[in-house]
Amino acid sequence: MFKCHVCNSAEFREDVVDEIFDIEGKHVLVEQIPAKVCGRCGEMTFSRETTERIRRLLHGEGKTKKTITIDVFAYETSMGF
Repeated sequence: MFKCHVCNSAEFREDVVDEIFDIEGKHVLVEQIPAKVCGRCGEMTFSRETTERIRRLLHGEGKTKKTITIDVFAYETSMGF
């Protein structure tokens, strides 16, 4: 039985997710990734085949679908939150 490596739950659903990867300091969004998502904590798990396909996609075998602009905030502990 497959269990979540974060919360040890066996409750999973098959889903399609988006994930941001940090590749040598550059953030890259990959959309529509098939994943198992934990029903308790939301942790996403990718199969070996999916992980390898993402690796190849991000390291030269894929073409960029589109480019987006993203706002970036720095979390500062001095803000008093």
